[in-house]
Amino acid sequence: MDWRVNATRLAIVAIVAGCVCLVLTNLADYPTPALVAKLFASSGFIALAVSTGALLTRYGNWVLAALCLSWAGDAFLELETRRYFLPGLGSFLLAHICYVIAFATCRVQWSTVGLAAIAVGVASGIAMYWLSPYVGATMTLPVWAYVTVISVMVTLAWGVRGAGGTWFIPIGATLFYLSDLSVAAGQFVKPDFPNYVWGLPLYYAGQTLLALSAASSLQAQVSSTVPDRSTPETGHP
Repeated sequence: MDWRVNATRLAIVAIVAGCVCLVLTNLADYPTPALVAKLFASSGFIALAVSTGALLTRYGNWVLAALCLSWAGDAFLELETRRYFLPGLGSFLLAHICYVIAFATCRVQWSTVGLAAIAVGVASGIAMYWLSPYVGATMTLPVWAYVTVISVMVTLAWGVRGAGGTWFIPIGATLFYLSDLSVAAGQFVKPDFPNYVWGLPLYYAGQTLLALSAASSLQAQVSSTVPDRSTPETGHP
């Protein structure tokens, strides 16, 4: 069996196991084991991207950069102190920008982008209307900038799907978007029910799908280099 298949399976197991341990240790209020579990799970999606060929394509390189920045953001946010929130937010902002660049390397159907922009714009507007009373004046601009970038990321992801891209891209991007809303709610609204119980599984599922999309990018690149034998050669260069 190809070593990449084994590596891919092990990485997925690491992500799932790390995510489960993370939720349980957070519920039990064990911060140090929670940090270890989070970084273990997040290392899993980096390993997954590498095992599926992220280093071999331009798209995969940008996805891998996004995953590495997400790893850094995870480390900052798990420390759960106010001074680390902005570095965490900045890391994830850069991760989303890397995803935007990755999706921009693909074919995009702009009519689908337009439709997605309407839906995502409405959802983001509702989310900001809900969060606004809880966001302090110093955080308003960073939060708006972040929401704008993640909205563009999701919108472009659906445009890639409209042009024939893998479903991993829009579903992964949407799950990442929804998990960000759970983080915002937990940070600013602080509901009685811990949002990470559903937000963390969405986050790791989204990142897993985006890491797996590197394999589709590699396959598309390989297919494009294979000459078409279905029609006779004409002798033209």
